Amino acid sequence: MKMMWLQSVSSRSRQSGSAGDVEENRDKERRRLPKLKNPAKIWKNRKQQYRTDTAEDELNFEEALQQQQVEEQLEDVSRRLIIREEQLFSQDSHSEEEEKDQLQRDFEVLRLQMWMAVHNTFTTSSSSPSSSPSSSCTSPSEHLKVLRSAVASIQQQEVQDRRWTDCAKDRVPVWRPQKCLSTHNTLLQKMVESRLMKAAEEDCSGTEGLSSPLKKEVCRMGKRVKEDLLTVVRTVQDCYPPQMDILNLYSVQVCLMPVAGYLFWINHYYPHEVLKHEELEGKIKTACLGSLLLQDQLTRLEDQYLNHKEDKVKLWLNTALRKEEESWLSGHTPELIDQYCFSPLAIDVIQVINSSLTELSCVVRDQRKAQRITAHLESFLSSYRKCVEEFVKGAHGNVRSVVKAHLVCEQQFRDYITGQTGSLSEEQRRRCLDTLSALKDCGYRCITCPIHTQMKASFSPLWTPVWLDGSLPVVDLLLDSLSQQLTDLTDLKPACRKSLLCVLHQDLVLQYVKRMMKTRTKSREQQVGGAQRMTEDAQKINDFFKQEGCSESLWLSEMLCSVAEVLRLQDPGSVQLEVVSLARTFPDLSDAHVSALLSLKGGLPAADIRSIRRSVEENRLLDVSTNQSPPFFSKVKVKWLNNKINQMALKT
Repeated sequence: MKMMWLQSVSSRSRQSGSAGDVEENRDKERRRLPKLKNPAKIWKNRKQQYRTDTAEDELNFEEALQQQQVEEQLEDVSRRLIIREEQLFSQDSHSEEEEKDQLQRDFEVLRLQMWMAVHNTFTTSSSSPSSSPSSSCTSPSEHLKVLRSAVASIQQQEVQDRRWTDCAKDRVPVWRPQKCLSTHNTLLQKMVESRLMKAAEEDCSGTEGLSSPLKKEVCRMGKRVKEDLLTVVRTVQDCYPPQMDILNLYSVQVCLMPVAGYLFWINHYYPHEVLKHEELEGKIKTACLGSLLLQDQLTRLEDQYLNHKEDKVKLWLNTALRKEEESWLSGHTPELIDQYCFSPLAIDVIQVINSSLTELSCVVRDQRKAQRITAHLESFLSSYRKCVEEFVKGAHGNVRSVVKAHLVCEQQFRDYITGQTGSLSEEQRRRCLDTLSALKDCGYRCITCPIHTQMKASFSPLWTPVWLDGSLPVVDLLLDSLSQQLTDLTDLKPACRKSLLCVLHQDLVLQYVKRMMKTRTKSREQQVGGAQRMTEDAQKINDFFKQEGCSESLWLSEMLCSVAEVLRLQDPGSVQLEVVSLARTFPDLSDAHVSALLSLKGGLPAADIRSIRRSVEENRLLDVSTNQSPPFFSKVKVKWLNNKINQMALKT
């Protein structure tokens, strides 16, 4: 029997002696231990008992408990197994896999016994309606002894988990960490759910005078809450150490877990599923039924639910971000999915937010309160951006791969927020998207910084004689180098790679135009020759990025050709028409930009320049919002030209 072998392990583990004696005892112990029948399956079947807690299962459990004759048995067995674990994994000798497998099975049975003891917590209360008829076979004091020993075992295993934390992975047993405390809390939550569901279904005196089935259900569940809390205070609390604070742990589960259920019934299921059932709709005088709960009671329940949900969402998001950041800082590289860097952070966060919003839509009347949940998404994104920005500043070897993974996250968050309707206010949506834009810009800067440095150096020969006569193919050399550097982006998700390249396309043209704006006045021959070179360069740049899949940024080629046309034309009237057309296509072409372009056309009379500038202002689009061209010239700073314009008295 399970308990007999536990006693056997306990007694034999007390023996001590030479290394040979220890090995001999271990072999004897392994031979004497019974073969286990799939402990995982036993525990899985045991978990089904939460909802189908039959008398037969309880009887089997009682029989197992009767075999435990030593008060500290589980605690003692836990201690002995830990000793065996340390002997097995701290020695330099080569331990056989059979020994490790046996020890793992022994731990599984120990955990099974601990969870059985925790699950049997409320059989110690004779007042509990769910007490088994067989409870009399085992006294409450014996139940408490077993529970106390199980709790001590949990603490021992938690300590042992921590001892393995800093060890190399290949030296750590496969069953570590066991996370017994976390499992205990999950089991407690399931017990609460099961007992409250049973209470809602059972007959109970004192509810006959209530006006609705739901009120009776709430009353029955309330009585169960009271009984269970009294049991915890009177008996169970003494089995736990003060730091586990079992009363508050249980009260949080028992008091807050059903709130969503109450609200779901009151705000959703009762009015929508019951009253609107096809066989009932129109036949029940709903106005005469009365409110299931008073308005102030319902408001308090909703606030209680929202406070609890907010705390859980905030805790989860903070924990998820902290663990993700720890992974970056520890030097881990993101996993590859479909050959590109990937992080599950965005998917996990979106799932938490989405499930919370879905639940909230069923249990809370005022859907505007959903913004209390989405506010935590907004806060999370802000913290997330700051963490990435700080990480990028450090000299980490995994920075590029981490950034690539989180550019994918940024895109997933953006798609989710853009598609959300109703849950986010417009202000929240705008702030979230602004934060994501900053996050994306940070990632792009990290990846393209070396490319930008090369661009500035490569474009320095523009408008020099070697560029004008075609002897130095500036753009060709730059694009060849860029093609080689882009091979480093093969592990970036294709959609993100395409978006980054479109930005890179705009940055390249931006550097090209900035360099052009800084040149001095040219002769007519240089203007015509430079315009020809600009048109050729625009086509080469366009072809390169088109081949890379950047169809959205091909408008840049048209813009460069328009600027080149302004330089090529010599007739003031033709120049005026071309500049006006350029300004209407790109409304962010300011008066300073127009002056900068015209300053390249040496020999153009000041009167013509004033006339062109005046015509541009008079013919600008009145409604800029009707123009679909992305901003470009606003990124070209020409403040240096304002002083020159003022000095020349060109402004009217």
